[in-house]
Amino acid sequence: MDFGKVPRARLPTRNGEFTVYGFKDPESGEEAVALVAGNPRPESVALVRIHSQCLTGDVFASDRCDCGEQLHTALRMIAESGLGVLVYQMQEGRGIGLINKIHAYELQDQGLDTVAANEQLGFRADHREYRMPAEILKYVGVRLIRLLSNNPEKVQGLEREGIRVEQRIPLEIAPRSSTQEYLKTKKEKLGHLLSKV
Repeated sequence: MDFGKVPRARLPTRNGEFTVYGFKDPESGEEAVALVAGNPRPESVALVRIHSQCLTGDVFASDRCDCGEQLHTALRMIAESGLGVLVYQMQEGRGIGLINKIHAYELQDQGLDTVAANEQLGFRADHREYRMPAEILKYVGVRLIRLLSNNPEKVQGLEREGIRVEQRIPLEIAPRSSTQEYLKTKKEKLGHLLSKV
């Protein structure tokens, strides 16, 4: 994938020091960023998180999900490791978009779980793809990774795109009463590997 000119800049954060890169898929127009800690080389094994945008969780600290806590925990772990990448994809609501996600929230308020709500709206349970994050990892010099994820589909998706996952590291956030059913659905319907639910 030819990203064209990729901007990069220093990005100091509360979680650590990163270099931020901006990417745009020339075919789909999809945008993503990568926060890189350290200086990855093809032979090094980097700590990686592929994180899909969750405006409600990442920005507004929603208690409907664990996304914001996963994001900040991953950034801290990557910064502390000294070598890693967080790829932030604009795939809101598992790829259905922000407004459709709010429609799904409305259906969840009526008793549907996250998967059933997506399906009621005519979507698959999960629309995300992993080609672009894999190409971003290759661009920044990463091909061997330890992946921060509870989702086995991310492991498979990245490996299909030529990224070798040396280890999957759980990124579990302790369930709260507001996230218990959400996490149970992820485990039972989406196959997420969760031990605390």
